[in-house]
Amino acid sequence: MTTAILVVNAGSSSIKFALYPFARGDEKTPIFSGEIDGIGDAARLIVNDASGKFVTNAAIDEPPTHHGALSALLKWIAAHSGGIELVAAGHRVVHGGGKFTGPAKITAKVMKKLEALSPLAPLHQPHNLAAITALSKLHPKLPQVACFDTSFHTTQPAIAAAFALPRALSDKGVRRYGFHGLSYEYIASILPDYLGAEAAGKVVVAHLGHGASMCAMIERRSIATTMGFSALDGLVMGKRCGTLDPGVILYLLDHEGMNSKQISHLLYEESGLFGVSGISDDMRELLASHYPRAVEAIELFMYRIVRELGSLAAALGGFDALVFTGGIGEHSPEIRAGVCRQAAWLGVRLDDVANTKGEPRISSYDSAVSILAVPTDEELVIARHTRTFV
Repeated sequence: MTTAILVVNAGSSSIKFALYPFARGDEKTPIFSGEIDGIGDAARLIVNDASGKFVTNAAIDEPPTHHGALSALLKWIAAHSGGIELVAAGHRVVHGGGKFTGPAKITAKVMKKLEALSPLAPLHQPHNLAAITALSKLHPKLPQVACFDTSFHTTQPAIAAAFALPRALSDKGVRRYGFHGLSYEYIASILPDYLGAEAAGKVVVAHLGHGASMCAMIERRSIATTMGFSALDGLVMGKRCGTLDPGVILYLLDHEGMNSKQISHLLYEESGLFGVSGISDDMRELLASHYPRAVEAIELFMYRIVRELGSLAAALGGFDALVFTGGIGEHSPEIRAGVCRQAAWLGVRLDDVANTKGEPRISSYDSAVSILAVPTDEELVIARHTRTFV
């Protein structure tokens, strides 16, 4: 019988999953992967095989909750996997706070600590934990492991994580944490394949997608990142605002009559590319549009990337390589070209042909820094971490 690890990435309305072979060396390609969409409404199970070929797209015969969705998934695996035995489950958990510097096996004590962090990631953490709770009821003996988006950034120097606030607040955990750590961890692991010895140098990675951030690395360890206390900070994102003067929040409270819940909805759901363009949070739609506000949203997105690139280069004392990843970073040559064009003063030179073709190395022969565009694989990182606990 084949043994496998189930990787779960749970959101509010969907659960992304992948089933990886447990055997070391065989785990690079999932046996199955897919998504359960429509949680809270009319949930559907979508499954692809190891080659990415579509296998299943069917309504689930369970309540459209995290519990119902995972119940349907476990039943599907039992019926269609040809005798696969689950030996563990690994979960993406957005926030690990300052104490979880690496993956953690789920226990009642660990869950209590993770629940206490929910206010720091209100749109992610509760749903990540809901999946863990559901799976513990459906498969009580299955070991579960939490893998954190914050852990990769615990190598940052203290000064990079500090806010200039009273120490009483810092002692309570009000500091910069950083996110997208599972993605950065994967990119750090493959850098030597593309950069050789240069991988240990000064590298800036841009994870650009619906959520977006950047990370500065030395010796493949995080030393600075654009996201801070929450996943709102830094770059312009699909629906999130990115860096914002705290005075704007005070203005909204005092002069617009908004409460904290309304402001939270504004910053997380009505801002970013969607708020500026007024039409979409999907970069593909914006790039295809000639609507002036869509053009402005794209320009602001690139401008903020270049501003943060300058900031991270300052933190590094220069940089040797720039890496694009994430949905936009990997698939949008227009955004890569726009960013590199604006960053030419840093010695960044793009090979337009390689960029258009989507080749991994897209820097020109006369570029002062290497430029890459490579896919990330957070699920594989989770699978590997989970295996170490079993």
